[in-house]
Amino acid sequence: MNAHNLAEQIPMESIVEHELERCKKWINDALTYANGTHDFEDVAKEVKVGTMQLWSGEKGCAITQILIYPKKKVLHVFLAGGEMNQIIDFQASAVEFGKINGCTAISLAGRKGWAKVLAKHGWSEQFTVLGMEF
Repeated sequence: MNAHNLAEQIPMESIVEHELERCKKWINDALTYANGTHDFEDVAKEVKVGTMQLWSGEKGCAITQILIYPKKKVLHVFLAGGEMNQIIDFQASAVEFGKINGCTAISLAGRKGWAKVLAKHGWSEQFTVLGMEF
């Protein structure tokens, strides 16, 4: 049996479960910067129902979601973890996914270091996100 036939026999839900579990450390590491908005189980649930997307690679992962505003749709990078080169490798396919789904932009809110790293890949700082706990 070749790999193509085997992949057809494995339910997509099982593949997603496996990849989420494999990426769990990267997701949890990134969630430490999410100000307590989500835990791993929340993210896993959103990926499984399709409101968030998992981009997994050998050395990292990213989680995206489509944000719908009155005038546009944006593919938002909710979190990313692992090796930087792996995360950057997701950009082309994520942008294509966004376009296919009617998005006209991609965004992320993250630590300042992302601005420097992503500038050479066409990203620009558009605004700063601030917060205060109460």
